[in-house]
Amino acid sequence: MLTFNLRTEAAQQGLQAVLDRAQDLRPVLEEIGQDMVESTHQRFVSTTGPDGDAWAPNSAATLANYQASFSDSLRKKDGTLNKRGQLKASSKKPLTGNTRKLDLTINYQVLDDKTVGVGSPEPYAAMQQYGGTKAEFPHLWGDIPARPYLGASDTDKSTIARLLRGYLSSA
Repeated sequence: MLTFNLRTEAAQQGLQAVLDRAQDLRPVLEEIGQDMVESTHQRFVSTTGPDGDAWAPNSAATLANYQASFSDSLRKKDGTLNKRGQLKASSKKPLTGNTRKLDLTINYQVLDDKTVGVGSPEPYAAMQQYGGTKAEFPHLWGDIPARPYLGASDTDKSTIARLLRGYLSSA
């Protein structure tokens, strides 16, 4: 068995410095929040959740609603989509909407000296994360599959651990 004795003054001071630093993690929580916001933005690009699973594709109703908003410049005279309109419709990613508002409103907030929250203030944000059915929410035009965009991937967890180790070891 290997044992260590922390009776030396330097060792006790070093340990106390780490303990003191751990009492207020706000500086490293700011970094973690910034990293998690960027990681979440990347999920909108890759259309995958924190677990790496692909999001459910857009439903026919979502695509029809999206296409209804297209201007005349994306339509032929008969009202059908021209090539540019077809390209725009076929490249529509889940959760992007017409404005990308959900993605653009992802933010973080340090809630206290040990907690950081990441999310969006949009009222529909939870519905996109967890999903919902028309039976539960009659105002929907169809069922919404869960498309998790919030959460920590394995890479995020490694980054968080690295940031914490760096913060605590710089005491």
